[in-house]
Amino acid sequence: MARRAGAPEVSAGSMADIAFLLLIFFLVTTTIETDAGLDRMLPPIEPPDTDVVIKQKNIFQVNINKNGQLLADEELIELKDLREKAKAFLDNGGDGTCSYCQGRKNAESSDNPSKAIISLKNDRETKYSTYITVQNELVGAYNDLRNREAQRLYNKNFVDMEAEYLNPETDDDVKEELKEKVKKIQDLFPQKLSEAETSSD
Repeated sequence: MARRAGAPEVSAGSMADIAFLLLIFFLVTTTIETDAGLDRMLPPIEPPDTDVVIKQKNIFQVNINKNGQLLADEELIELKDLREKAKAFLDNGGDGTCSYCQGRKNAESSDNPSKAIISLKNDRETKYSTYITVQNELVGAYNDLRNREAQRLYNKNFVDMEAEYLNPETDDDVKEELKEKVKKIQDLFPQKLSEAETSSD
């Protein structure tokens, strides 16, 4: 009597190999989206001065409400005017000790760039894009003044000098020369940008 042939069997080992290869394929080809961060240089940590008293006139207050409106030193202004207003505050030189300041020397505004602080405060419902745009304008005010002084002292642009100094491919000798120049310009207009607590009003 002839034997009846059974159904062909599938090798479980081969199936495991295929599943493993598919898993590797998906792991290799899948990309994971990551949030892009902001490229910001944070100031170095300095020991707190307990006895420092900051005069109100040395603080430039910028408030953004939920509608994106700007209040700078208790005056409603347009975004396009913010940078110039911030520069006028930083460059004021009200106490007469700043030899390089070109401002109005208004006694009711900031005394010296080393004492001038910009305080940025926003509403909880402020659009993120508006907040970043305002922050960029304030940083731009510092960079404009630093560029002016870099041109005066070294006939170079500060932003370019700083970028070259921070570039890891820059030669050590060039980097050492740039370090002193970059620090000198930063000391003329130190970036004191304070981000105050978010308001819920």
